[in-house]
Amino acid sequence: MACRQCGSPLEKPGDFCLICRESNTEAVVLEAARDRTTLTMLVDESVCGKTTITTAPETGDEGVIELRNYAGLIGDELRRKRPAEVYATGDRTVIQAVRADTHYEFFRIAAEEHDPVEAVLERGGQPALDVVETAPADKIGGSHSTLIGGRTGLAAIQTVAGHPHVKKVIPGPIDAGGTGSQSGLRAKVTRADQGGNVRMLLRDGSSVQENRIVTTARDRELGEVIRADLNESLEDAGFRGE
Repeated sequence: MACRQCGSPLEKPGDFCLICRESNTEAVVLEAARDRTTLTMLVDESVCGKTTITTAPETGDEGVIELRNYAGLIGDELRRKRPAEVYATGDRTVIQAVRADTHYEFFRIAAEEHDPVEAVLERGGQPALDVVETAPADKIGGSHSTLIGGRTGLAAIQTVAGHPHVKKVIPGPIDAGGTGSQSGLRAKVTRADQGGNVRMLLRDGSSVQENRIVTTARDRELGEVIRADLNESLEDAGFRGE
């Protein structure tokens, strides 16, 4: 494949051109599994290349090193392409490791999408979601300042507020009429509305609090992508539960 800007030969399809310093990949779709990850390169709303990285998963301390090396190989491919956008679906631990290795902002693909590449191509031409640079603490506001769960509840709220596509988190009133539970504080982000905004339910014992989350999504479809990402972030932080 040759560079679409200057015509210089590229070692691999979609590589960033080191001659004219121009990108030949607009987006990468990353389909991650613990032992095999496929990266599909997109340009001009079509596929321009595909690469597969494999590993033999280990356990224990060796597994930590193996996962880091696996993520590094995937990250190397992303750095070769320098895409404007990266879309990801699949194994959460792999995606997190790659994100930490590359510092790319990943757009999550809803898990129910049967063909992630086609799902991204169908959204071709739509601008990427806006990123909110505001500090998490400054995104939290509203008339109800009390949060259930004390510091633990605040930590869950801040986990959500730290997401780059969350504009604001507005805590709601506390309902103490629910069914008691001894499982500790749990959090769940509910289905997006037509405007792409979601709500997070916090439960602690018999108390329930519904918190409104304003996102940068433009519609329900993109709101669902953010919802899935928020729930995964909560699960990683130890708050996820029904």
